[in-house]
Amino acid sequence: MSVNQNAYDDSQIQVLEGLEAVRKRPGMYIGSTSARGLHHLVWEVVDNSIDEALAGYCTKIDVIVHKNNSVTVIDNGRGIPVGENAKLKRPTLEVVLTVLHAGGKFGGDDSGYKVSGGLHGVGISVVNALSELLTVQVKRDGKIHEQEYRRGAPQYDVKVIGETEETGTQVTFQPDPEIFKETTEYDYDILQSRIRELAFLNKGIEINLIDERTDTINTHRYEGGIVSFVQHLNRNREVVNEMPIYVEGSKDNISIEIALQYNDSYTENIYSFANNINTHEGGTHESGFKSALTRILNDYARKSNSLKESDSNLSGDDVREGLAAIISVKIPEPQFEGQTKTKLGNSEVRGIVESLFAEKLQEFMEENPAIAKKILEKGIQAARAREAARKARELTRRKSALEVSALPGKLADCSSKDASISEIYIVEGDSAGGSAKQGRDRHFQAILPLRGKILNVEKARLDRILSNTEIRAMITAFGTGISDDFDIAKARYHKIIIMTDADVDGAHIRTLLLTFFYRYMKKLIETGYVYIAQPPLFKLERNKTVRYAYNEKQREAIMQEFGEGAKVNVQRYKGLGEMNPEQLWETTMDPESRTFLQVTIEDAIEADTLFDSLMGDNVEPRRDFIEEHAKYVKNLDI
Repeated sequence: MSVNQNAYDDSQIQVLEGLEAVRKRPGMYIGSTSARGLHHLVWEVVDNSIDEALAGYCTKIDVIVHKNNSVTVIDNGRGIPVGENAKLKRPTLEVVLTVLHAGGKFGGDDSGYKVSGGLHGVGISVVNALSELLTVQVKRDGKIHEQEYRRGAPQYDVKVIGETEETGTQVTFQPDPEIFKETTEYDYDILQSRIRELAFLNKGIEINLIDERTDTINTHRYEGGIVSFVQHLNRNREVVNEMPIYVEGSKDNISIEIALQYNDSYTENIYSFANNINTHEGGTHESGFKSALTRILNDYARKSNSLKESDSNLSGDDVREGLAAIISVKIPEPQFEGQTKTKLGNSEVRGIVESLFAEKLQEFMEENPAIAKKILEKGIQAARAREAARKARELTRRKSALEVSALPGKLADCSSKDASISEIYIVEGDSAGGSAKQGRDRHFQAILPLRGKILNVEKARLDRILSNTEIRAMITAFGTGISDDFDIAKARYHKIIIMTDADVDGAHIRTLLLTFFYRYMKKLIETGYVYIAQPPLFKLERNKTVRYAYNEKQREAIMQEFGEGAKVNVQRYKGLGEMNPEQLWETTMDPESRTFLQVTIEDAIEADTLFDSLMGDNVEPRRDFIEEHAKYVKNLDI
């Protein structure tokens, strides 16, 4: 590619607003000052390097986590301009690092970038403001330029520290513990997951993750791009089309890439991206893709007589059963909407994606009739199961919110009709259920005991799932409906608490429940309604003093408090049923003293892979997972 380095220079850096508010209200700029916000700092710097790659200038990025949890990001792009900014009469490098929204991404067709990634373009200046120390080195115009900052303030003027023939930018920053009070420690898995995602979405770019804390180096480079991404999603599954279907094209400065591959599962996994941002809530690019897929498969089914005249068309759900797909669009001016600003709103994108993808998919179906037939057979089987599921689903519907008789008989409901304060405990077994029913606060706490282990939904279609008595009881009790009928606004409880024994069986039941919620009621998790109760493992009694320990470490600490030589009666609870109602209330159900874990989805792609590995048909990934994590298991009850 022929490039002109002068096309990105000091005149294209525009100043939009100052930096003063960032340290006062960091959450406005990076979402939070928790671990999520801490990692956001890395993405802001890496996104600058990715933008250089999108513009055709950068081929390699190194992300280094140092032993003190400072981070260095190095790229071989053009380097941030270092000459004087005409408006502020300061070096452009300093302006970029100290003025919010100063960058080469706001100037339309004459700007330094045609397409820019990054979450909302808040820029590297925010990283600077929230770092205890930041050092930047720029290789450009034959020289190495450097400047250092403390909490956003320059420590000296930009200076030349050497000569070089190379170009690029190196940023090292130490997150400020005054801002990130919860943690300043970087999580390797979170970094690895996003870096791998960026490498998939930008084929050919090499991104190295180097963790000096553990002497770990991982290189991510995927010449196949999103085709490799789809193969990665399906790596634990049997696939229908061995080679993913791949479509690329562009129109009106909007470029589109789509890769899709069917597998033998019953769930769809579609991940869409706009300028490398994961659009969790979908948007116009995803709508265009889905519309074209449904239309083309139905057209082909009619032409090939796979569907008779009397048959109904396949629904969108039918044709997407077992589909893994990546949709990636690059847009000059993306418009993000939705609750979390991760829904693409550009109306023109839908038509471009729909027409381009429809044309290419039609060609593929006609040129590959054997694969087309397999895909259609899967959709037709899904349609039959959908009809069976529709009949089964009728059994889970309550005719009205006031019709208590429609609720499952074993549910001990709460008296409150206010969902915002109501909570339901999903309890394993009648014994624990009995204790929970007696120990609860009847005003706002409901108890639903389950008998045995529910169906593993990872290996079943919806019609079979809905014939499972325990699952049907949960759906009816929650009031939300399921799958297409799901409506979070109809939830009867805003806390759904999984309360199982602290043993292997309890963990298995918990995993089965989480698999069901994740696959068929994901909005419950996304809205923050799902929790895991933390019952104690030990009861320690000395004379008339009773203390509870939730793990081995707490047990040891309490034993030390009681003192050497003290006679302490230690009871290890094998199950919730061993606690009397008062103990269960005091330790696990009383809002004043209980501990809950809230279930969240940090990374949907990794969550999907984990559920597939643990609960799917393929044994190998499960064995690998157990071998990798066995060393972390202590005091396993078998």
